Amino acid sequence: MELVSAPYRSYVLVSREQIARNYRSVKSVAGPGVEVAGVVKADGYGQGALEVSRVLLAEGAGWLAVSSVDEGVKLRCGGVREARILVMGGYLPHEGAALDEYGLTPAVHSLEQMRELHEIAQQRGASIRYHLKIDSGMGRLGTRAPAAEIVAALERTPHARLEGLMTHFASAADYNSRQTEEQVAYFQSIAEALRGAGFEPELVHTSSTNAIGYGRAGGRHNMVRAGHALYGYVSPARGAAPRQLLDVAPALTWKTKILAVKDLPAGALVGYGGTFRASQAMRIGILGVGYADGMFHRLSNRGKVIAAGKIAPILGAISMDLTTIDLSSAPGLAPGDEVTLLGEEGGARLDAQQIARLAGTISYNILCSISARVRRVYV
Repeated sequence: MELVSAPYRSYVLVSREQIARNYRSVKSVAGPGVEVAGVVKADGYGQGALEVSRVLLAEGAGWLAVSSVDEGVKLRCGGVREARILVMGGYLPHEGAALDEYGLTPAVHSLEQMRELHEIAQQRGASIRYHLKIDSGMGRLGTRAPAAEIVAALERTPHARLEGLMTHFASAADYNSRQTEEQVAYFQSIAEALRGAGFEPELVHTSSTNAIGYGRAGGRHNMVRAGHALYGYVSPARGAAPRQLLDVAPALTWKTKILAVKDLPAGALVGYGGTFRASQAMRIGILGVGYADGMFHRLSNRGKVIAAGKIAPILGAISMDLTTIDLSSAPGLAPGDEVTLLGEEGGARLDAQQIARLAGTISYNILCSISARVRRVYV
């Protein structure tokens, strides 16, 4: 990513070209004839759903995926007209009419929702397409109804059209577990029973980033859902995993300004609760970013940033708006200078997976927690 500075207290740089490169990598791995749905839920994993969508559409993406009807409506109102939008997190009863009004395609999670969708379509004189989600063993959203009951429900709901059949893997990067193989087998049994009854969905999809990244071919079918990979990440595998296939890199860099620099004497305490005590005289910097911006409080006294191209520790408790760092290795920095919270600077690098390990969470959580008051800058 080109070096850019912006006149904001705290901001992220998002590389459009890196997102495009990541999408191309997914397309290459998925192979010909496989539709790639770009997952832009949670405001594009914190990187801006509308802007990310524009990049993906320019790359030829025909499908986008969101979590809620509200997210889908925002894309439509933002100018996303032609792409299909899959609402993966389902819909509430009062949102049914909006599916038809805004041309959204819901993931349906129960036989009851099939009936509701049929009635909505009948009332509106429309034929609403949907993707039926099978709970193949994750124990979250999706129907666990036997194939025979699904077939009977399909026969009773002709105004709602089954376009897709889908499931979601719980442990695609875990090769110490047989869960993915078991999920594939269960899902395939349902799909085969539906085909045997004359119901052949146009799109069948099970794989998201980790399954794509490690080549879980049994779950590929003719559509994949790429989320984390678009933003540059694949979860580390556990066990005897094959080589990772995706060539992706982070698209986001997070920077903030130094608000103040001061010298502390030995023995001085830093932050709420005085949880850090200077063992010797030292120079500190106070950054214009805190947990209200997405800095995890658990990084207090354990996290790091990059200052002048060198790793600098976080000192004391992270507060709502401020974070204190050790400037001993970068004493020349002054108020108004920038440090990097996530990204590369000089020879140093901090990515979301590294930060997540320190914070006791996952990389998805790091990206999605960068708050709205952190300005987004697209390059």
